[in-house]
Amino acid sequence: MAAGRLKSPYLPFLLLPWLFLLGFTQAQQGYVNNQQLDCEDASKDNNITRGFSCNGDQRSCQSYITFRSEPPSYATPVSIAYLLGAEATQIYSQNNLSYDVSSITPKSMVVVPVNCSCFSTTNASYYQHNASYTIKSDTETYFSISNDTYQGLTTCQAMKAQNPIDYRELEVGEKLVVPIRCACPTQNQTQAGAKYLLSYIVTWGLAPQIPTSPVGESDSNSSKKWVFIGVGVGVGVGSLLLLGLAGFLFCFFKRQGKAHKASPTPIASSPSPKPPSDLKQFSDSTNYTPNSWSVSISSQGVRYAIESLNRYKFEDLEAATDDFSESNRIKGSVFRGSFQGDDAAVKVMKGDVSSEINLLKKINHTNIIRLSGFCVHEGNTYLVYEYADKGSVSDWLHSNKFQTSFTLSWKQRVQIAYDIADALNYLHNYINPPYIHKNLKTSNILLDDNFRAKVANFGLARTVEDNDGGLQLTRHVVGTKGYMAPEYIENGVVTPKLDVFALGVIISELLSGKNAESAEKNGGGQELLSASIKAVLDGDNVREKLKNFIDPSLRPEYPLDLAFSMVEMAKSCVASDLNARPSMSEVLVTLSKILSSSLDWDPSYEFDRSTSLTSAR
Repeated sequence: MAAGRLKSPYLPFLLLPWLFLLGFTQAQQGYVNNQQLDCEDASKDNNITRGFSCNGDQRSCQSYITFRSEPPSYATPVSIAYLLGAEATQIYSQNNLSYDVSSITPKSMVVVPVNCSCFSTTNASYYQHNASYTIKSDTETYFSISNDTYQGLTTCQAMKAQNPIDYRELEVGEKLVVPIRCACPTQNQTQAGAKYLLSYIVTWGLAPQIPTSPVGESDSNSSKKWVFIGVGVGVGVGSLLLLGLAGFLFCFFKRQGKAHKASPTPIASSPSPKPPSDLKQFSDSTNYTPNSWSVSISSQGVRYAIESLNRYKFEDLEAATDDFSESNRIKGSVFRGSFQGDDAAVKVMKGDVSSEINLLKKINHTNIIRLSGFCVHEGNTYLVYEYADKGSVSDWLHSNKFQTSFTLSWKQRVQIAYDIADALNYLHNYINPPYIHKNLKTSNILLDDNFRAKVANFGLARTVEDNDGGLQLTRHVVGTKGYMAPEYIENGVVTPKLDVFALGVIISELLSGKNAESAEKNGGGQELLSASIKAVLDGDNVREKLKNFIDPSLRPEYPLDLAFSMVEMAKSCVASDLNARPSMSEVLVTLSKILSSSLDWDPSYEFDRSTSLTSAR
């Protein structure tokens, strides 16, 4: 956060009866009547049913929402982050939660940082943060999802307005846009010192905490700042909806001395991306903001996932790729194309690609490559994807494709590993039915302009069956040497642990800079990288073996203790016994800890320590 973060405990406050509150408290956004429950009429065009009006000083801003933990489904920072389209590491940090916590106390309020953007409709514009939700039961409705699952952070009217699926046609597995209500400070509030707004859930049995007149604010030079909180009316399971919405004002202290980061900062060395022009061939609802890097489940193009894909004319693809010229060839059968000034990747494929299309068209995750549309021409299928500016991870680790001396930093490598795990955890646990990628390798991990990872190439992906713990058998064993798990090679066993093994290999590559297929063996010879990483932690002289294993291009600019943790985790991922490997959700939690510590790590500390050790000799 730029100026500080909300601090707890709050300044002394006075508890007022609710009726008294309604009469004397001014809300950030005006709410009138109680029409949230009137789901039959989605035509109502007012704040209570559609969201907060875009009357702020900015079109996009950092905002906050609150959510009360609801076990068993939403009782961890990771599960809450997926539900709300937020970043799990920021939830840990914002709420001072230990990474060792297995679950949050039921009904505990969790503060969730989100990116809030202005969304325009035909009649008006509203602030919202877009999340996505996959229907899990045939009893779910727009009403139950908005008021029970999302606890009133959205409304059934808003969901009906922004989803093309009729409420009578909702089916299990359908992916819905969830417009979560948020807001940005108005110009007057910004001038007065307000920094952020918080959507706060109020339920029966909960007394709103309203501060008295700000303490010590009479001095114009006071270092204390204040911020309005927009109070969102929430209905949880077993809760009743209050008849109005109030805003309240509370104070927080400006940070003194050394500032502590409340949220991670972008790690890429490249400048923040400029918002591209309107990608009409993708989705007209796409929101691009400089802070979009911090959102795990993408707030960009959320409507895309549930709308039909664009069908391109072959002539348009020819024009975009200059007749599929060699100068536009990215690699193999993938070409760079320009559509109305915006770049995209066009992949030429033969045979039946319906399974990949059916999977990608319903996926909406910022770390999974986005499919825009397709074209069928003379037996070939042409898939149009978002363009990854920085190529693949393989390009940066194993070749000098970009002809630059730049190398991936420690923080970037950890972030890439986290992004991949985040995408795979989504595939394994958050779509219905779950999927196994089955073809993970560094050449299938693409990087955007901020060096954030995007998992690509789902041609071999397959669904996870419920029987036998998801275990399946196949006689058709295909893949890339070095990335395939032993049980798959030997017996054709397919489980989600197949992806865990491949991720362990990729992490080993990120750590060492070595190729997965071959690494130098102690005493000469070659061996798979998955085998060589196991030897790093075995026996004596672990510290020296670890230093020798780490990519020399990192020099001493990496934290040795965190590198040890990464190697330890990678080793567990490539265990020969699939039952000894962690689940993808466990990998994600571990990487969250390492990423959080890495973002706080100062490279100069390692240099100073190295210098001190050298001087002492």
